[in-house]
Amino acid sequence: MILWLCLCWGFSPSAGQPDSELMARYLEQQLLADYSIVEQVARRVPRQAKFLQRLETRPRMSEFHVRSTIISRYAFTTVSCTMVNSGSEAREAVFEMQIPAAAFISNFTMSIGNKTYYGEVTGKEKKNSTDDKERHKKPPSPTEGRENGYETFKASVFIPRKMQARFMLHYEELLQRRLGKYEYTVSIRPQQLVGRLRVEVNILENSGIVSLEVPPLRNSKQKGNGKAEGDVSPPPSTVIGHTKTLAKVTFNPSVVEQTRIARNGILGDFIIRYDVNRELSVGDVQILNGYFVHYFAPTDLPPLPKNVVFVLDSSASMVGTKLKQTKEALFTILQDLRPEDHFNIIGFSNRIKVWQQDQLVPVTPNNIRDAKKYIHNMSPTGGTNINGALQTGAKLLNDYIAQNDIDARSVSLIIFLTDGRPTVGETHSSKILSNTKDAIRDKFCLFTIGIGNDVDHKLLERMALENCGMTRLFQEDEDAASHLKGFYDEIGTPLLSDIRVDYPEDDVEQVTQNFFPNYFNGSEIIIAGKLINRTSDKLHVEVTASNSKKYILLKTDVAIDLPSRNDIRGVPGLEDGKGDNNYIERAWSYLTIKELLNSRLKSDDIQEKDNLLEKAKSMALAYNFVTPFTVLKMKEAGLHSEAPQEEFISPSTDGIGEKVQSLQGHKAPPGIRRGQDKQRIKISKTSADGDPHFVIDFPSSKFSVCFNIDGEPGDILRLVSDHKESGVTVNGQLIGAPAPPNGHKKHRTYFSTITILSNKPERSYLEITPRRVILDDGERLVLSCGRSAVVRSRSLEVSISAYSNITVTIQDSISFVILIHHYKKPAPHQRNHLGFYISNSKGLSSDSHGLLGQFLNHEVKLLQESLNKSHQEVGQNQTEALKANPTNTLKVKGRLVPVVWKQRRIYNGQQEVDCWFAKNNADKLIDGSYKDYLASHPFDTGTSFGTKTSF
Repeated sequence: MILWLCLCWGFSPSAGQPDSELMARYLEQQLLADYSIVEQVARRVPRQAKFLQRLETRPRMSEFHVRSTIISRYAFTTVSCTMVNSGSEAREAVFEMQIPAAAFISNFTMSIGNKTYYGEVTGKEKKNSTDDKERHKKPPSPTEGRENGYETFKASVFIPRKMQARFMLHYEELLQRRLGKYEYTVSIRPQQLVGRLRVEVNILENSGIVSLEVPPLRNSKQKGNGKAEGDVSPPPSTVIGHTKTLAKVTFNPSVVEQTRIARNGILGDFIIRYDVNRELSVGDVQILNGYFVHYFAPTDLPPLPKNVVFVLDSSASMVGTKLKQTKEALFTILQDLRPEDHFNIIGFSNRIKVWQQDQLVPVTPNNIRDAKKYIHNMSPTGGTNINGALQTGAKLLNDYIAQNDIDARSVSLIIFLTDGRPTVGETHSSKILSNTKDAIRDKFCLFTIGIGNDVDHKLLERMALENCGMTRLFQEDEDAASHLKGFYDEIGTPLLSDIRVDYPEDDVEQVTQNFFPNYFNGSEIIIAGKLINRTSDKLHVEVTASNSKKYILLKTDVAIDLPSRNDIRGVPGLEDGKGDNNYIERAWSYLTIKELLNSRLKSDDIQEKDNLLEKAKSMALAYNFVTPFTVLKMKEAGLHSEAPQEEFISPSTDGIGEKVQSLQGHKAPPGIRRGQDKQRIKISKTSADGDPHFVIDFPSSKFSVCFNIDGEPGDILRLVSDHKESGVTVNGQLIGAPAPPNGHKKHRTYFSTITILSNKPERSYLEITPRRVILDDGERLVLSCGRSAVVRSRSLEVSISAYSNITVTIQDSISFVILIHHYKKPAPHQRNHLGFYISNSKGLSSDSHGLLGQFLNHEVKLLQESLNKSHQEVGQNQTEALKANPTNTLKVKGRLVPVVWKQRRIYNGQQEVDCWFAKNNADKLIDGSYKDYLASHPFDTGTSFGTKTSF
């Protein structure tokens, strides 16, 4: 038969033929000619191939096809493999596939001749029988597997002569974000050349796909190293295409291309890395069919200071490459510490050596130099006292926190590295765990690293889980230096601490973990849950977190557009799906099972462990997941059944696009009240808004004064100047626009930027535009005006109401409100601009100045001009009678200012103000002329009227 003849060309590398590529080309042509094993057509083949035919005894792989659909980070993968026994007797075929340890197998079928077997997930019994013809995948765990981070699924069957077997494996995983990228990996290790080899990955991310890359194939020794070295081009035959939200990547090497990569058929890992668009917000909240998943990964945040203790194994087993690579990694890590960080180093074997006794030292060039000398002089000797080393490290960090005035929002952590098991001191794992937990007392996190095959990975994993950390395991033959550096890069830049995500208790249930001690740059926080009220039109989301000197609160209402459906016709990889799988629901079940397994691992209570096991098992059975407590048993579907078809899992995407949104919100006390976001802000009439129109309210006189300033585009007007006393200055920069038709003005001007500067008790500034807010108090924070948020530092609070207004409070005694004017369809004379309102001026001194500031602590008098030109002071009750008199006068600081009566609308036209209007750019009303109020740049503080200084 054609397939039998062609497969004999699949030579092994042991043949060592010099014309292997020529043979591969011939094999490719024949394989592509016909793949049907039913047709019996004789073909002449070279004599050399017939010789190789006789040497070959194992079934040949005619097809290896991987297809994956990734929707919003959740990946459905189907692996299809066909093997043919072209021999004269039954032969054993082994289907072996490495899958990510974090993935769950959801289905497996195989067809042998005219018989079909399907996998059924059942609860694991205490004693499991083993099928002689099938070996299921070992229970996945984050740490077990023949290679770092991977598990091996293996199934072996006997294929009758002249027949084929087809295997179909389905698994699912939620992609984790590390170092700013999601990484999807497919292991391509067929152990032989394959006639038809194809990998197809379809990605749908409604947030927008950015930074899509396909690095070269990665072999086993490179696993875990996220950085490519040398050639960074995609593997040959890779085709990449993507739009803003969709991407399709295919890898389809011919047999000739396979031989050029690896003649033994072990190609390596096919990797796709990408990220999505994001900003400082509550993140992406996606809702579908009664379930939600929430991805939180803000950017543009300044890093938090770190207090870190490195605890390094220097026992005799670390001799050679392991210790050498550890030193190399630490040299690089020390260089990456920031000036605001503090650190110390502990080396341990049977003895424990602390570099700097009883302290953590600041990052200075001298301290870094001395630390490198200490690490360089570490030598391997003695046993492994894990318990003593951790107790020493925890005490050192606890004492430092207690005895020093450290930043309350700094992040403290221990990074622990070992290559072995405890051999000195306390050696019982349970006691080491309890001692470590008692020593740390939830005050900081422990991150553990294991190198080699002798390490107690369960001990390291549980220590990290119980103390809010993470664990990583590396094989001895891997590049430990790059792995260690890569792991440190994941945790070396904390951006937020004490992150809490809340939803109304009456609206959601069965929510996964919603409190996180730290958020590290490049990572992502994920929460999922079920909606109680599916008929509601919105879900309220609130996030609170600490960032350096700031307390950040974010909030929003997520629209639940129930009737909407997103048309996915024509979307690559999604159009042929036959399932109706809710990917949001499966992501929720995936996360819930993972958390139940981790909770069980951390628990010491037998009853609690049993309850958690039953919950995890029940959910795994409901969603057909293979877990440590469920197994995949094969059952025969019956004789003469159809072979399994390539029904790739394509989950339903109903509603995505309409319901997938980038959002923002803030944390409130327990018991969230719906609709509290739209509370009315109390402000005074004193303002500068519009073109720009100035209004000054004099409450004691019961009237207001108004004036215009006809500035030039680019002018920067000093609105409030009190730099010497309260430390506050407010400047507004003008933007130009054409004048309306038939108007008397040559152009219009509006405030495009408001800059608020404060130097008490510490220096900070705010730069506000209609699109964003920049807060810089030594650390820069960028916020979108289109997302509601609250940021609080020691003396400053900024509250953003999306697309509406921004409230700035300084030292609880000065408040400004900045209105955001957005035009959906602006006329030629309109521009998006800002309005500035003074809400509370109690903290400003009597010496404050500026176009508005000079009137905050002064009163003006309204005079009536009589026929004999004498002026009479007007009482408050006579003001109404004077409105019609065009010749009224204000007395301001001894100056007489003619005014007329006008009406102004402020606060987006919501409030009407009656005011006395001073003409000619407020001539005589203000001190000097308006040009005296021009600042040279946005940060000009102007310590007194007529002088200018820089902030």
